[in-house]
Order: sequence, then structure tokens, then C-alpha cells
Amino acid sequence: MARTWSIGELADQFQTTLRTIRHYEELGLISPSRNGRQRVYTERDRVRLELILRGKRLGFTLDEIAHIINLYDDPPGEAGQLEFLLAEIQRRRSDLVQRRADLDAVLAELAELERRCRADLASLG
Repeated sequence: MARTWSIGELADQFQTTLRTIRHYEELGLISPSRNGRQRVYTERDRVRLELILRGKRLGFTLDEIAHIINLYDDPPGEAGQLEFLLAEIQRRRSDLVQRRADLDAVLAELAELERRCRADLASLG
């Protein structure tokens, strides 16, 4: 028999809340079966939850995560999913590199301003 999990077990395993998991369920990102009133999560649900949480950590929106996850089930399948993900990784990496350059420029500007202020202050004293 295949391994299953309760919502509480998944919440503990991934250090998230029951509310978060229910939210992903409402959005159709995961779809547990039911045993009476109890949700029963399969390995597929568990993997999808792991992918959702990883995507959120990497800054993907839930819509983007849904698109990426759903690509796996639609043609061209895993290859299409991976190609899309690689393009997104490159786009995000480029954006982060630009942000880093912008931050470095601001930090350099602040350092120069600080140097000038200290010099002006020293000349006053």
C-alpha cells in the first residue's frame, strides 16, 4: 500500500501551517483524497507541496508555480516543464544580478557621502 500523510503530518514535515496547505488545496495546486472528513495526501501531493514551498522561497508567484507544476502533466511533459523552468531561472538570475549591481552602486554612493560628511565634520572641529 502506498504511503499517505495527514495534513498535520505534512505541516510538521514542511514546517508550514494547516491554513497554508488548505489554501494551496483551494487553489487546486494539491488535491488530496478524502477518508470521511479527513484529508489524505499521497506522494504526488507531498511532492507538489514541496515544489510549491520551494518556488515560494525562490520568489515565484503561486500562478507561476501552478504553471510550472501543471506543465509536468501536459504535453510536452517534463521536458517542457524543465525548459520553462530554465528560462525562468535565467530571467530571475539576470534580475538579481542587476539588483545586486544597483545595491552596490547605492552602497558606494553612501560610503562616499559618509566620507565627505566625516571630512566636513572633522574640518569644523
